[in-house]
Amino acid sequence: MANIKFEQENQEIIAADGANLRIKALENRIDLYTFTGKMMNCGGYGQCGTCVVEVVEGLENLSPRTPVEEKKLKKKPPSYRLACQTMVNGPVTIKTKPKRK
Repeated sequence: MANIKFEQENQEIIAADGANLRIKALENRIDLYTFTGKMMNCGGYGQCGTCVVEVVEGLENLSPRTPVEEKKLKKKPPSYRLACQTMVNGPVTIKTKPKRK
């Protein structure tokens, strides 16, 4: 089982290993999107890049970055991930809507 802690929301959820981070967040009413992202997100296909999160702890417990993430996040630090492309396999701490770096 994977514990996913959402730092800013002060909420922790439990998910099965291999669970999709975006789906688990939305199921638990965690808001991943900024104003524009709410209106223009691609629905979890990795095309828009609006579900960016920062991994505060537990990066090693996530699936590797996908080719889509490598393209969309090439100027971001390795701790930045697209929630829709990320599978959780252990405990992690996530920061939603990180500041642009």
